[in-house]
Amino acid sequence: MNNYKALKYQRWSIVWTFVILVLCNIQLPESKGGSGFFFEGFDKLAHLGFFYVLTILLFYGKIKYQHSYRFRSLTIFKIIIISAVIGGGIELLQWKVFTYRSAEWWDFGCDMIGALMGVFSYILLHKSNFNEQKV
Repeated sequence: MNNYKALKYQRWSIVWTFVILVLCNIQLPESKGGSGFFFEGFDKLAHLGFFYVLTILLFYGKIKYQHSYRFRSLTIFKIIIISAVIGGGIELLQWKVFTYRSAEWWDFGCDMIGALMGVFSYILLHKSNFNEQKV
């Protein structure tokens, strides 16, 4: 029962995960330049942004669930692992199921950079929130 309550607070991150799965696995029209949908490197930028938002939504759900803004290293570790599993899963799907898409280590790397940017944002906001409470 407690897991259902925790999942209730993660509904936006779950919805966003499905959005990521769909957008990363749809067949895109061929671009004239051969690489990138809008410009070269757009795919990498999209992966970075998708996982930045996912990480922020995972932190948001966790903060809402615990009704506080506590800083915990275990939470950060779990969120990085969840992001890595989702990012790795997408690349595996692109490799084995959606073969019209290419699975790339660089995509996974951009997923993790986006997740780490989200962690950095969380830590930065936590520090500023902590400093405001002290004053």
